[in-house]
Order: sequence, then C-alpha cells, then structure tokens
Amino acid sequence: MQVQQVMQTKVQLADPNMTVRDVARKMRADNIGALPVGENDRLIGMVTDRDVVVRAVAEERSASNTTVREVMSDGICYCFEDEDVDQAARVMAEHQVRRLPVLNRDKRLVGVVALADLGRSEQDAAQNALKGISEPTDKERR
Repeated sequence: MQVQQVMQTKVQLADPNMTVRDVARKMRADNIGALPVGENDRLIGMVTDRDVVVRAVAEERSASNTTVREVMSDGICYCFEDEDVDQAARVMAEHQVRRLPVLNRDKRLVGVVALADLGRSEQDAAQNALKGISEPTDKERR
C-alpha cells in the first residue's frame, strides 16, 4: 500500500514568521499537535506543541515576540506519496516522529501521514514505527 492511500491531504502550513502564540492558537483551534512550516513554496521544518513548550515556554520566551522559526524543528524528514507505507514507518521509527510530511516527486507538500494513519493501513507498518519511535534516546530532538 502506498502512502498516498492513507495520508491526510488537508494540510495547513505554519509561516516561520508567525508568533508562537498564533501557532499555538492555530493548533488548539484545529486540534492538532504539529504543523509543517513552509517558506517560498518549500517545506523548511515542523513545529510541534512540544517545540512550543520546550523551546519557548520552558525558556520563558515571550509568546507574542518569539517566532515559529526560533522554536521549530529543522532538518525535516519526510517521505514521498508514491512510497510504500513500510518505508514511511521506517523513516518515522528512525527519526522517532509520529507525523511525517508527504511530498510529491517535485518535493511539494501534498499531505501528512501520522502513526494513526499507518495503523489504519492494515499492515504491520504502524507496529514497526511505534517500536522505533518508543526506543529511548539520548539525542536531543531538533
């Protein structure tokens, strides 16, 4: 089964110049914990609720003056829409992420695949991803 068969296609982007307050409100309104960050029609990172807490709140940064660019996770990992869900699961496990941006072969964002999406794929991909995501690590997630 290909990623495009299980991914979510309604994806909103965060602008890197948005404030942390605005992105947190957007996450709350849409009941989501992560947003891809795009600039100049390219994916440049992901911002998660954890990024907001660890890199803004815990460091006592002002929510109205701190930008998404300052707290987002860069070095983005992704998969392609025409790849097998097992490949997406491997990427999620390797990078210990629960949500993965999905690109087309022109490297344009076309969706997001979440661990829950893999779980609905009726394959072992979700279980394999969850095992890798849950492994303890000493490295900081960036």
